[in-house]
Amino acid sequence: MYIIHNGKVITEDSILENHAVVVIDDVIDAIIPEAEVSNYKHAHFINANGGYISPGFIDIHSDYIETVVAPRPSSMMDFQLSLRETEKILLGHGITTMFHSLSFYQEGKITRKHIRHPENMQRMVDTIHQAHNQQHMIRHRLHARFELDNIQGIDQLVDNIKEGKVHLLSFMDHTPGQGQYRNLEIYRNNIKVHRNLSDEEVSVLIAERTSTELLTMEKITEVAALAQSKGIAVASHDDDNVQKLELVKSYGTSISEFPITLDVAREAKQHGLYTIVGAPNVLMGGSHSGNLSAREAIEYDYADILCSDYYPAALLHAIFQLHDKGENLHKMFRMVTLNPARSVHMDHEIGSIKPGKKADLLVIDRLADGYPTLTHTMVNGELMTTMNYRMNEKGV
Repeated sequence: MYIIHNGKVITEDSILENHAVVVIDDVIDAIIPEAEVSNYKHAHFINANGGYISPGFIDIHSDYIETVVAPRPSSMMDFQLSLRETEKILLGHGITTMFHSLSFYQEGKITRKHIRHPENMQRMVDTIHQAHNQQHMIRHRLHARFELDNIQGIDQLVDNIKEGKVHLLSFMDHTPGQGQYRNLEIYRNNIKVHRNLSDEEVSVLIAERTSTELLTMEKITEVAALAQSKGIAVASHDDDNVQKLELVKSYGTSISEFPITLDVAREAKQHGLYTIVGAPNVLMGGSHSGNLSAREAIEYDYADILCSDYYPAALLHAIFQLHDKGENLHKMFRMVTLNPARSVHMDHEIGSIKPGKKADLLVIDRLADGYPTLTHTMVNGELMTTMNYRMNEKGV
């Protein structure tokens, strides 16, 4: 039994002062007033020291694992080693459930990253799947991001869904001139920098990409239906107009990732979709692609979920930066806990501090300068890490 006390408890509906959380085995047993803590004689006590007691963060979109596996475009580390090193880092940022977002591209298109070659993607899928049955620190899940021109890869995707290796599915279309790359000049510049191509080579690549055959709507609908029959949520990516929103809704999409403009984000909400924006966008004050500002979407209440995208540290800091700018703190916490849990059908088990749910918990403090930091992390009722900043009298 653990009792986390002397903190502010982030519940589903509010932030409770002077309350404590009781954990027995792997679940939350109760939320009690601070005055009742003394009734528990044989528990392990964790003093939150006035900090926040929060559910563990749930990140449903991040390709950070690719960076760890392939720290250089042509270099790849051992996959098992990389996953275990990644979860240490994620846990240090409060992420207790990660949907590793792996991109299934047609080989040779868009990227030359070796990690994104089909055979390497499958190795990574299998590594994540195997993690469930061995010692691990956090909850590992797979977000399969499928590019619509990867026609030859559709059977591989279907097999992974049938084998229970996929937990979230999104369909992507990175064709230049629409979606994320609707601004061709930004696309040209990005490709030139990342691929070291000449202007002529970039023009040839754009011509090839804009003429590529895409997966048929019939096939998309079929695969989406298969996913939903397995309880897997389906997402769209880079929605850039109302017509696309209506189209993706027609085959059961329930999540809109990174809507391109404020108007589209508003329409996505009105269509009943969960909308996702990136926490790095919050920290940087805007999109690196010149698209929707996450802060603006949150200000207008058009965003439901924050994801780390590619920078795990961003979730914790975005919460408090947004709060310091005037946003409701409880609402910001929901964007990284209960809302993502609901969007991927996991809210019956995780996502909030509620009796009967799994004890994935964080204790968060703010240093004297306002810097937010984790002091304790717990997953499934097990205390995983403790950490404190130090400074002695001489400031050394």
